[in-house]
Amino acid sequence: MTKTTGAVREGLRTGLRRRHMTMLAIGGAVGAGLFVGSGSVIKTAGPAAVVSYAAAGALVLFVLRALGEMVVARPVAGSLAEYARMALGPFAGFTVGWLYWYMYVVLVGAEATAGAAILGQWIDLPAWMLSAALLIVMTAVNLISVRSFGEFEFWFASIKVAAIVVFLVLGTLYILGWWPDGDGGLGNLTAYGGFVPNGATGLLSAIVVVIFAFGGTEIVTLAAAESAEPGKAVARATSNVLWRVGLFYVASIFLVVTILPWNDAKVLTSPFVSALDKMGVAAAGTIMQVVILTAVLSVLNSAIYVTSRMLYVLTRDGDAPARLVKLNRRGVPARAVLLGTVAAWGAVIASYVSPDRVFTFLVNSIGVLLAFMYLAIMFSQLRLRAKLQREDPRALTFRMWGYPYLSWLVIVALIVVLISAAVMPSLRPQLIASTVSLLVVAAMYPLRVKFGKIAPVREVHTLER
Repeated sequence: MTKTTGAVREGLRTGLRRRHMTMLAIGGAVGAGLFVGSGSVIKTAGPAAVVSYAAAGALVLFVLRALGEMVVARPVAGSLAEYARMALGPFAGFTVGWLYWYMYVVLVGAEATAGAAILGQWIDLPAWMLSAALLIVMTAVNLISVRSFGEFEFWFASIKVAAIVVFLVLGTLYILGWWPDGDGGLGNLTAYGGFVPNGATGLLSAIVVVIFAFGGTEIVTLAAAESAEPGKAVARATSNVLWRVGLFYVASIFLVVTILPWNDAKVLTSPFVSALDKMGVAAAGTIMQVVILTAVLSVLNSAIYVTSRMLYVLTRDGDAPARLVKLNRRGVPARAVLLGTVAAWGAVIASYVSPDRVFTFLVNSIGVLLAFMYLAIMFSQLRLRAKLQREDPRALTFRMWGYPYLSWLVIVALIVVLISAAVMPSLRPQLIASTVSLLVVAAMYPLRVKFGKIAPVREVHTLER
């Protein structure tokens, strides 16, 4: 059920239930990066990777809290772009919206390619055909209804959660010495150069890398427009991020660096598989491959959803062709879904035609865009909070902690992250490519002003809280 302003009417259906929103938030926080990418973080920080994940998780939690404050006070579809538009003007809304759409379009292509690589180990078909199959299936899921998207994401996330819970139980039994033939103990935390073997530099470098691993946690706020109780759903989801991060990331990484020496070569390739192998779990590699494939499909499903809803918002605000706003009879922006999938095919094709140049640039170009998005969220929160305190203080039922000091502290921390990325050889190409993406999108705005109609900046499409 929606409220309307003027001639604008919200058409998205409220098909997402509380359990969908809960698992969507969990699924956004836990991707394949935890199961595979955490190896490089451990190599950089050693056992102190636990601290890196905790610190990065806290920073992302503060960003989500700021975003949650705005969503609960003013629930809107396409929250990131809409709040930037409300607080900072049409240029900010246009830039944030298109950058966010582009980021997830490339992610769709990258995840389809990654999923095909896993399936290729079991199915003897060309990689491009497997990528196409994954894209077709997940696109169909999103075209059916938002309820269909929510159900698939619920079960994908449930598998990931179940896998992590099992790992936590087994790992805890091992380090307590209750595992058959297990050595147990905490000796690996300090036995190989100490808890922080690479010093403060390694710890900070790992924090910078880990921050981008939490991308996707904000999707739950984007989906709020299609939930039965958007305000309550977002408040509940963002409030629970802390324990999810602590349980799924910090605790699982703690177990990995406790079970295995941090400098073991196997940690870099597949830390969870290596830890399960050390414990003697049968078929650990195959089990984790299935879990990783589930994580890839979860991200692919969510990314297609995000591209369609963000494009729907851009269309609604006049920043994209109006014909893309059309909804099918099930309340799904089908044309927006299809356009995002077609655009993602460009990344898939590039992964096979020019993997070392074009595809690498595309992946790098979204590498640190999340930091730009987070900065936009924080500046929007500062502006809208001040406005709400003047005009409608009763709407502030879910508040950012320590306002405005913590908000500014988060902004400073994000700027430090970007500066750190500039001096880190491994992240510098991503920063450069992402900055190019930002500049290209920003340069398109004058064309949008010249040939399009700028919608007035007003708080439209507000949903019932």
